[in-house]
Amino acid sequence: MDMVSTMIDDAAASKLRDIPLSNNTIGRRIYDMSKDIEEQLNDKVRDSRFSLQMDEATDSNKDCLLITYVRFIDGDEMREELLFCKEVSTRATAEELFKIIDSYLKEAELKWEDCVGICTDGAQAMAGKRGGLQALIKRVSPNVQWTHCMIHREALASKQLSPELSNVMTDVITTVNYIKTRPAKARIFSALCEEMGTDHTVVLFHSESRWLSRGKVLSRVFELRDEIRIFLKEEGSDLTNKFNCNNFLMKLAYLSDMFLKLNELNLQMQATNTHLPHLTDKVTSFVRKLEMWKQRVKDGNVDSFENLKSFIEDNKLQNTVIPCMKEHMSALQKHFQRYFLVQDSKEYDWIRDLFSATPPADFSTSEEEQFIDLISDSTKRLQFNSKTLAAFWIGADKDYPLLGKRALTILLPFATSYLCEVGFSAVASIKTKYRSKLDIENELRVSVSKLQPRFETICSNRQAHTSH
Repeated sequence: MDMVSTMIDDAAASKLRDIPLSNNTIGRRIYDMSKDIEEQLNDKVRDSRFSLQMDEATDSNKDCLLITYVRFIDGDEMREELLFCKEVSTRATAEELFKIIDSYLKEAELKWEDCVGICTDGAQAMAGKRGGLQALIKRVSPNVQWTHCMIHREALASKQLSPELSNVMTDVITTVNYIKTRPAKARIFSALCEEMGTDHTVVLFHSESRWLSRGKVLSRVFELRDEIRIFLKEEGSDLTNKFNCNNFLMKLAYLSDMFLKLNELNLQMQATNTHLPHLTDKVTSFVRKLEMWKQRVKDGNVDSFENLKSFIEDNKLQNTVIPCMKEHMSALQKHFQRYFLVQDSKEYDWIRDLFSATPPADFSTSEEEQFIDLISDSTKRLQFNSKTLAAFWIGADKDYPLLGKRALTILLPFATSYLCEVGFSAVASIKTKYRSKLDIENELRVSVSKLQPRFETICSNRQAHTSH
């Protein structure tokens, strides 16, 4: 500033005050906080058994990212944190993904022997039993438990439709695309909806990769069916006949109701700190409801399907889609049994309902002795009702190590890859087209981590003004 003031003038020198001392000050601070959080996390995981969930996806810059989350025991509770987010520079093969994970664990001094579970989607590179990531991890950690994400399984189980219902879904998507892909038609349709006083003025695009998409699209189209019929008639579209057909509209009403129920199940699984016994209960409950709905529909009772019931009553129609509904619900039952395999889920009773359950048949003598000791412990009985399931078994692990270890081996693995999806949503927010070259890992860790940076430690290791 003295040089500019001398050579030019004071006004030019004062403008230098607005220029930051460094062009990467904020980036350097984010880096420091990220590395401190990572150091804290690795110190905690190093002293505990842990499980991993992982997924890979491509971001807005076409970069392939592998996101991995870790669940571990921290004191008297289980914690979930982002372990790392690494770019996959070549093909996203099982070997490449394993190399990235294995290298990180070695650098962080984390042992594969302490890993009790991994959770991925059902892609061949992830789930393959011979050459997939699952197989490669089991070679270095034979006792690791692999879990196919329960949300992905639920989406796969609900994906298949009979030809009748599939045609309805195709017609709905065609109608939505006809309106949404033409800006002028979309504006005209919105104006029509506003004129008719509807709550919504747009239809929604369908996306196969979004879990809740199908239910939301069907519900919105059924809600705006009258407006869509008028619009299509004015446009002279052949699709008008579909929305004039009561049989088509009854099938549409049924599908909107059923996929809303599937969406409710999906949302129950979209949470943190979920575990296999808890989510298995949710799936078991839904399958039992399917059986109940099928029996009621067989008797002509459609009270559980609100859109269908109101449409039939308002238009004084006979329900002509009962055979189609029964076929679809029977198929759903079969698909859920195929993808989940366990419905009564009695194998987890001793974990979630300890003092009412009987010990499993595969308990050893020592485990059964500890089981008797535990259910006879009145203090533990009181704690069981006042603590979360994970917190109770972490505490029980200290006094009854055989039972505690076995219970935590079931509770510690992730049941879904939901956190990875949350991570990719955060990536989409941070790495925009204006920041496409950003190395996302540090920003993502600071953004999603629940651990707080140790600012005093960070500041004590840095000088007040860095050299330039």
